[in-house]
Amino acid sequence: MSFELAGKIIEIFDTVNVTDTFRKREFVIEKTENDFTDYVKFQVTQDRCSMLDDFSVQDEVKVTFNIRGNRWERDGKVNYFTNLGAWRIEKVSGAPEAIGDAPFPGAGDIPEETESAEDDLPF
Repeated sequence: MSFELAGKIIEIFDTVNVTDTFRKREFVIEKTENDFTDYVKFQVTQDRCSMLDDFSVQDEVKVTFNIRGNRWERDGKVNYFTNLGAWRIEKVSGAPEAIGDAPFPGAGDIPEETESAEDDLPF
C-alpha cells in the first residue's frame, strides 16, 4: 500500500553508503495543516538516491511512499523502527487555471447587436 504527502522540502541530506552494497539518502518535508506544522523525514535507497538531484530546498513536492517497520534486537533489548520509503517525488507548481474556472459571462459581457447592411447571413 502506498501513501502520498505534499509539502515543502526543507532539508536534503547527502547520500550515505551504509555498506558496500547499500546506500541511502534522506530528506525532510514541512507540512502545515490547521496551524500545526509537521516535519516528516523520508528516505530513498539504492538507485533512487539520484531522484533528489533534481530538487532543491524550498521546492513544493508531492511524495509517494511506503511505510516499512522493522524489529531489531540487541543484548536482549527489542527496538522497533519505522521508515518512510519514498519511491516517487513530483514537483508541485502553481496550479494552472483549470478550464471552467473563468466566471460565466454576465449580461453586461454580451456584445450589443448592430445591424449592418453587409450582413450576408441568411437568418
